[in-house]
Amino acid sequence: RLGLERADTAEKALTVIVDLLEKYGQGGNCMESHMAFTYHNSFLIADRKEAWVLETSGKYWAAEKVEGGVRNISNQLSITTKIDREHPEMRAYARSKGWWDGEKEFDFAATYSYVNTARMTTSRGRYCEGYKLLNKHKGSITSEIMMEILRDKESGINMEGGFMTTGSMVSVLPQQPHLPCIHFFTGTPDPAR
Repeated sequence: RLGLERADTAEKALTVIVDLLEKYGQGGNCMESHMAFTYHNSFLIADRKEAWVLETSGKYWAAEKVEGGVRNISNQLSITTKIDREHPEMRAYARSKGWWDGEKEFDFAATYSYVNTARMTTSRGRYCEGYKLLNKHKGSITSEIMMEILRDKESGINMEGGFMTTGSMVSVLPQQPHLPCIHFFTGTPDPAR
């Protein structure tokens, strides 16, 4: 929300978020129940001209500029070796912990995944299923198709039970500046409604 408030481009919003992350860190329970469950966050950040994926692990982060095609996130690290921006100490920290030898190609997801508490058993399946559904419609995704994907319960994208989907959003961002952007939000926790 602060990225949206304080920046007028996707990359500037990325900078706002990482500056706040480095200054204040992150944390807090991700459930209203008393069960302690936290995880580090991932973000899809887009404007009319570009899009970024930002993934975090503690104060460390990596960002990938989306160059085309489809891209999704789902409670797991997915940025591998294509890192376009990063925390300046991220690699040195991984090396100091023995997670990376400093010689082989650096892979953010492989290096930082096991320290991330978001390793829910369904995240890998949801990520893969989401990618499959997006790829199925690649080149012809409309707001209606995106809403169908976000409603999909079989894939686990629309979660039920202890970890419920709490809301969904679909945005249409035309590249032509004279056309309005349109944003659709769910009015209930369950996007199927």
